[in-house]
Amino acid sequence: MSDNSRGLIKSMMIVGSAQILNIAIGIVRMKMVAVLVGPTGVGLLGIYNSLQTTVGGVAGLGLGTSGVRDIAANKNDVNVQSRVRTVLLIAGLLQGAIAMVLVWLFREQLAQLLFSESSHATETGLVGVAILFSLILASQTATLQGLRRIGDLGMVTVLGALVGTIVGIVAVWLKAEAGLIWFLLVQPLASVLVAAFVSRKLPRSKKSSLTTSEILTAWKPMAALGVVFMIGGLAGSSTLLVARSLIARDLGIDAAGLFSASWGVAMVYVGFLLAAMGADFYPRLAEVIYDRDATSRLINDQAQLGLAIGGPILLGLIGIAPWFMTVLYSREFVPAAEMLQWQTLGNVFKLASWPMGFAYVAAARPRIFLMTEIFWNAAFIGLLWIGMPFFGVEAAGIAFFIAYTLYFTLLHILTRQLFDYRLEKLSLGLIGVHASLAALVLALSQFSTLLAAGVSIVLLTVTAVGGLRIVLMKIGPYGRLSIRLYKTFATLYWPIRRME
Repeated sequence: MSDNSRGLIKSMMIVGSAQILNIAIGIVRMKMVAVLVGPTGVGLLGIYNSLQTTVGGVAGLGLGTSGVRDIAANKNDVNVQSRVRTVLLIAGLLQGAIAMVLVWLFREQLAQLLFSESSHATETGLVGVAILFSLILASQTATLQGLRRIGDLGMVTVLGALVGTIVGIVAVWLKAEAGLIWFLLVQPLASVLVAAFVSRKLPRSKKSSLTTSEILTAWKPMAALGVVFMIGGLAGSSTLLVARSLIARDLGIDAAGLFSASWGVAMVYVGFLLAAMGADFYPRLAEVIYDRDATSRLINDQAQLGLAIGGPILLGLIGIAPWFMTVLYSREFVPAAEMLQWQTLGNVFKLASWPMGFAYVAAARPRIFLMTEIFWNAAFIGLLWIGMPFFGVEAAGIAFFIAYTLYFTLLHILTRQLFDYRLEKLSLGLIGVHASLAALVLALSQFSTLLAAGVSIVLLTVTAVGGLRIVLMKIGPYGRLSIRLYKTFATLYWPIRRME
C-alpha cells in the first residue's frame, strides 16, 4: 500500500504544481488581454476557446482517454505500446486535419453563428489549425500519462502555456484583437514540440511500420471506447448549458450569472485536485483492473488520499464562501455563496465517487460509464427544475449535492457487484466525518456567517492535521520530510503507525 500511496502522492504534487503554474499563467494571460483589448477581447478569446474545445472534443473521438488505458495496460510490451502510440499519432493527424479543413471551409457560417457577423471569419477558420495541433498533442500526452511519465507531462503543459502566453501577449500588443488567435495557435504547437523532445528516448519497437489494415484494426476498438467518453463529456457540457438556460429563463440573467460564478469556483478547485489525482491513478488502475483485490485497494487508497488532502479545504471554503465570492468577483455575487456552499458539500461525495468512476474507464466498460454519467446529469437537471420554484437559484447547489449523493450510492452498488469493491473503514470514516462537518458548517452559516467562518477555520486546521497524519500513515517514513514529521508526531505523544 505504501508504494501505491507514495506514487500517488508524488504524482499529485507534480501535477498539482503544474496546475498551479498553469492557473497563474492563465491569470496573467487574461489580465493582459483585459488591459490591452478590454472586455470585447476577453469575450472573443473565450468564444475561440469554446469552439476549439467543442470541435476538438468531437474530432478527437475520446482517443486520448482510451489510448492512456491501452498504453498503461500494456506497459511491459514495447511492441503493443509502439503500435498504440503510432495509431494515436496517425489518428490525431488525420482527424485533426479533417476538423481543420471543415472549420476553414465553414469559417464564415461559424463566424455568423458565433458573432452574428462574418468579420472574424479568418480567425474562426484558424481555430481549425489549433484543433489539429491539440489533437496531435493529445496523442503525445496520452503516451506520457499511460507510461506514468508525470514529470514530463507537467513540463509539457507548463512550457506550452508559458510560451503560448508570451507569444500571444506580444501578438495582441502588436495587432490588438486580430492577435488573439495566436494564443490558441502557439500554445498547443509549443506543447507538441516539447512533448516530441521529451518522448524521443521512449522505447520503440524494432518492427517495421504498420500497414493500413493493422492501423485500422488497432484504431477501431480505441475509437469505439473513446466515443463513449466523448459523449459523456458532451453530456456534461450540454447539462451546464441547459442549467444556465433554465435559470436564465425562469429567474433572469442575473441569476444565471450567480450560477456561473458559483459553478466556476466549485469546479476550479475540485478540477485542479482531480487532475492532480488522475494523472497517475488512471494508468495505475488500468494495470491492475482485472485483479479485484488490487483494484479495491487502489480505489480505496485514492479516495482516502483525496479526502484527507481535499476534505479540509472544502470545509474551509464552506465557511468563508461569502468573503471568497466578494474577493474573486464583487459584493454583488455574495448571494451565490449559499449555492457554492451546497455545491461544496456535494463535492465531498464527488471526491469519494471519482475513483470508483474510473474503474469502468480502466476496465473498458463504456456502457456502464455512460449510464452513470447520464444518471448524474439527468438527476441534476431534474432536481434543479423541481427545486427552482421553491428555492430559487440556490436550488442549483441543493440539486448538485443530492445528485452527487445519489451518484455515489449508485457507483458503490455497481462497483461492488462488478469488481467486488468494499469501502474500507478508513474510507467510510473520512466520508462520514467530512460530510457531517460540512453539513454542520452549512447549517451554522444559516444563523451566523461569522460563526460559520470561525468554526470552519478551526475544522480546517484540525482535519488538515488529521489528514496529514493519514497521508504519513499510508506512505511510511520515506524521505527526510516524512521522517521529520513522524518524529514530530511522536514528540507530541501521538505516534504514527504505518499502514501495511
